Amino acid sequence: MKSLSETWFAEGYIDFELKKYTLLAYLKEINKYFNESKLYPQLSDIIFHFNNLIAFRENKKFLQEHFPKKLTGIQMEKLQILYEQMIEDDELMQELEDIINYSAGEMKGTINNGVEIYEMVEDKIIINPIGIIPLDTKEGYFFLNTTSQTQTLVYHYRLSFFEKHDEKYRSMKTAYVNSWDKNFINTFESIKSELIKYRHQLPNPAVYSIQIELGFPVEETLLPVAKRSLVKFIAATAA
Repeated sequence: MKSLSETWFAEGYIDFELKKYTLLAYLKEINKYFNESKLYPQLSDIIFHFNNLIAFRENKKFLQEHFPKKLTGIQMEKLQILYEQMIEDDELMQELEDIINYSAGEMKGTINNGVEIYEMVEDKIIINPIGIIPLDTKEGYFFLNTTSQTQTLVYHYRLSFFEKHDEKYRSMKTAYVNSWDKNFINTFESIKSELIKYRHQLPNPAVYSIQIELGFPVEETLLPVAKRSLVKFIAATAA
């Protein structure tokens, strides 16, 4: 998917109709994926751009605060000069504000479409621990099981913690392990036993089943939502 640049709304020729065309082409592609029930990375991408628009509109120090990791010092200086020029040009600034207000409204509608799909998937997720869960749940496995699959997909997960704006967040990294055919032999307990037997790095792993009664795309939708749901589940049970 071709994304927008971080400052697409303020780059090049500042013209409402031109930026509107750029935005609508981007949203058309995003909606194409949403119509196929594919959420990621499209949903996180459009939320990123929406937040950029709002931050630019509300914070004059937007460039310094939001782009330090992606832009060089020279690029930062050029963008800061551009911003200062815009502030001094009332007509140009009004055009930019019109672009931002229109774009934020259009993006919000598309984001809502994606969020509806996300919430529908999240509401259908059922998470259960498999066997006894150890005190340390930062690393383990989860089994992803949907009604449309003939196999149980097994993933290794590792939780990490980071702080942002004085708040602590959890993130989860995953790696596909293997798949097991769904049958009376391959119960969740037997799959867990095989993992312990053949993957010695985790002799007493935390293991969870994640079941979803939906047939949405795994990589683009079910897996990302399942991961976020499992992070919440582990945090809630550990509290």
